[in-house]
Amino acid sequence: MNILVVDDESLARNRLKRLIAKLKLGDVLAEAENGVQAVEMVNQYAPDCVLMDIQMPGMTGLEAARHISQLETPPAVIFTSAYDEFALQAFKVHAVDYLVKPVSSDALQHAFSKLSKLNKAQTQIFQQDKSRSHISAKTHSGIELIPVEKIQVFRADQKYISVIYEDGEVLIDEPLKSLEEEFGDRFIRVHRSALVNKAYICGLEKTEDGQSLIKMKGLDDEIQVSRRHLSDVRKRLQEI
Repeated sequence: MNILVVDDESLARNRLKRLIAKLKLGDVLAEAENGVQAVEMVNQYAPDCVLMDIQMPGMTGLEAARHISQLETPPAVIFTSAYDEFALQAFKVHAVDYLVKPVSSDALQHAFSKLSKLNKAQTQIFQQDKSRSHISAKTHSGIELIPVEKIQVFRADQKYISVIYEDGEVLIDEPLKSLEEEFGDRFIRVHRSALVNKAYICGLEKTEDGQSLIKMKGLDDEIQVSRRHLSDVRKRLQEI
């Protein structure tokens, strides 16, 4: 079994690697210090199992697992955590494996004995995590991570959502409404088919034929504001 170890503390990673070797549970292909690196290394190495901490800077283990779960054949995920047993109970109901730090040999061996691929219950847990710092898009090379702060526009494009960001454009399969609910503090609904990042708005102008348009930093094309959303857009812009 090929294993990826993810923890922001080198001592914790080294302890897990020693236990894995001692118990002959598999081969550690690589290690990562945060969630972003974890997703990148899953793309690169395609491990069978990811042994991952929850609380890490930049991207949590829960968010990383949410992105990883979008793969057609995602690896199994075992979390390590310093949470107390009461916090863990809520997750154990959904059949997610956890190891409480410091990880013991018996606990690690038991977790590997019941290891399985990500199931629907686990995926639902990851979907409930509303603290995403990145959006993930499936590409020919695996999962591409786009920092939310660099996204300029979410635009409905038939069955998919076009994510326009500083370095390009990708398609994702998420409802625009759920993106609005999750990122409503950063993005403004300007049209039934578009959300724009407040941080990139340069101004609101009106054309001779009465259309309202938003000018965006880094974009040549202006974004149309529907009459239905114009009042709310003006109100939100006053708060910036």
